[in-house]
Amino acid sequence: MNKRLTTALLLPSLASSLHAADGLSPSPYKLTEIFGFPLTNTILTTWFISILFVVLIRVSVGRPKLIPGKGQAVVENLIEGLRGLLEPIVGKKAFPMTFPLLTGLFLFILIHNWSGLFPGVGVFGFYDEAGSLKYWMRPANSDLNATLGMALVAMLAWLFISLKVAGPKFFVWELFGNKADKKDTPKAVYLMLIPIFIGVGFIEMISIAFRPVSLSFRLFGNVFGGENLLTSMTGLVPYIVPVPFYLYEVLVGFVQALIFTLLVAIYIGLMTNHDEEHAH
Repeated sequence: MNKRLTTALLLPSLASSLHAADGLSPSPYKLTEIFGFPLTNTILTTWFISILFVVLIRVSVGRPKLIPGKGQAVVENLIEGLRGLLEPIVGKKAFPMTFPLLTGLFLFILIHNWSGLFPGVGVFGFYDEAGSLKYWMRPANSDLNATLGMALVAMLAWLFISLKVAGPKFFVWELFGNKADKKDTPKAVYLMLIPIFIGVGFIEMISIAFRPVSLSFRLFGNVFGGENLLTSMTGLVPYIVPVPFYLYEVLVGFVQALIFTLLVAIYIGLMTNHDEEHAH
């Protein structure tokens, strides 16, 4: 493709005003192709930010020590905080399998929610043949493909962990089983409740099928909306005024990462966090 790859080394104010005039595209920009696969600006940002995060952790923490340094202490406190939050939700039996998934989701979503605030993101780019400005880097979670991919991975993990920990029998009973107490419920009433609970089970299956949609659109909508807000405010007044909105996006990025992680934990915990007597 013959493009005018005129590098736009733009000041943030100029970049934002140009972008605000055109409006943020909900779809990522294709930069080039690698082995026939498209390389978009969100994929480029994902690779760059993830590699940078891994390198920073390795440099600041290094090899774990018995007496932790500052970097190791920060990471250990973060891990302990997440453990204290998530273990009561998913249950002790499912926790060893679930914790790496939930921790990975939280940290990945958090750093990529905040990636739009890093210097250089949304500043450097090029003009295409139509004269439209396209940025080289854009937050990964402002791409619906990224959020939907994470949601699908999370739900596949939910299915695997639920079947592994709770077992297929309890899994089916939790969806379609009669939850009434057979000892305290008259037999006729108990039998009448069976088709009702089966119908509720099918409704629950529809709800489960829509979980990836709700997870992905919630995260995408908040990050994409935040990008629009920042570019609009920076385009109107490039200095001082946008600062509160940047601080607001720091809070939103953290809250959305926490909400996504907690919802996945709750979905898992609904199947796995039962005492032995209830499960039996």
